[in-house]
Amino acid sequence: MGSGVPCYGAPMTSIKQFQVTFDCAEPERVARFWCEVLGYVVPPPPQGFATWEDYDRSQPPEDRGSWAACIDPSGVGPRLFFQRVPEGKVVKNRVHLDVRVGTGLVGEERLAALEAECARLLPLGAVRVQLLYDGNDACIAMQDIEGNEFCLD
Repeated sequence: MGSGVPCYGAPMTSIKQFQVTFDCAEPERVARFWCEVLGYVVPPPPQGFATWEDYDRSQPPEDRGSWAACIDPSGVGPRLFFQRVPEGKVVKNRVHLDVRVGTGLVGEERLAALEAECARLLPLGAVRVQLLYDGNDACIAMQDIEGNEFCLD
């Protein structure tokens, strides 16, 4: 190749951790939504602060509520980070999360698992966009409370 860019499969340093970042208007609200969806939790506040509210009050007014995070309590899944941005969502996400609720299931059994999870998420503020089902494989395209796309897969 000669371009200095390693090709796929070439030895590289292994990345052990990553986080997924969401731009949003209300970071805490969106973080709590995703905690409910994934069974994640809000991490403990920074050292020296009894609560996140205490930490937030210590920040300059313009930075208060500017971000939130949630983590997998088992430590397996990636950290989700939510940052306040001034602009609203305009176009389709280039990246989205697939929430894996039907792994290993096919046909009506898979569809039933996806529909059950969809029914659980709708009262939380999720929006059902579209069912894709070919009689065997299925997914449900959805949006979170600020319009970010995700799929029940």
